[in-house]
Amino acid sequence: MTAPRLIALDVDGTILLQDETMSPGVVDAVARVRDAGDEVMLATGRSWMGTHRFLDELGIRPEFAVCSNGAVTLRRTGESTAGPAAEAYERWQVETFDPGAVLALLHDRLPDARYMVELGSGQRLYTAELDDWTLDGGRQVSFDELRTQEVSRVVVVSPGHDEDDFHRLVQDAGLNEVSYAIGWTAWLDIAPRGVDKGTALERVREARGVDGDRILVAGDGRNDIGMFGWALAGGGRAVAMGQAPDEVRDAAGEVTGTDVDGGLAAVLNALIDAAEPASR
Repeated sequence: MTAPRLIALDVDGTILLQDETMSPGVVDAVARVRDAGDEVMLATGRSWMGTHRFLDELGIRPEFAVCSNGAVTLRRTGESTAGPAAEAYERWQVETFDPGAVLALLHDRLPDARYMVELGSGQRLYTAELDDWTLDGGRQVSFDELRTQEVSRVVVVSPGHDEDDFHRLVQDAGLNEVSYAIGWTAWLDIAPRGVDKGTALERVREARGVDGDRILVAGDGRNDIGMFGWALAGGGRAVAMGQAPDEVRDAAGEVTGTDVDGGLAAVLNALIDAAEPASR
């Protein structure tokens, strides 16, 4: 019998379109993969608060979920898969760091930016609200209070600056004591040094006892490059979405269609279609 696969999917731009509806065919394709005995999990830059509802929408209860670009990993409690996902998981691995130095560097260059940190507990502290942020249970604080906390991530949004501006900022500021990713929107996401989706997924792989060649990951952003490299190094597959930036596509082992065109569903369905003749 063939060993089950572990399939780790990014959320935004991979399972999800920009209007937060599912990419065409994804729900049905995930169900096919799940019913074939493989495990489908999420590996996202979103916090757990902004992630768990997609497990419900996909109808999956994987043992693990990777959030906050690898800084936070959730584990399902017990064997029960009933009930909402929000109540079925606990924080299993949390990476934190002291953000004081990096925040001071950024604030000198972006004094008008909006800053948010996520504590190890999952609570969010922020200097100003932003519509795109999930802030349930969060607290608005001064910048000085923000920089005194031990955190699992820092998010910086600066209206009026674009992706190229952030790349120049990162180079000028010399952000070498942390890991960072710049999204397709003008926002900078900073994690503890050496932490990304790939480092978190390696812990998951070890805990699950899955061989590297039974791994498939899919994503569309620069924060997916780490997990692409991890998957390929272990003999697995790394799939970039068709709309991904060139450097992301170059880091992947293969490229599928765009999120709008149902590129992820095509990859997942092909997995099952290829396996079905062998099972007959």
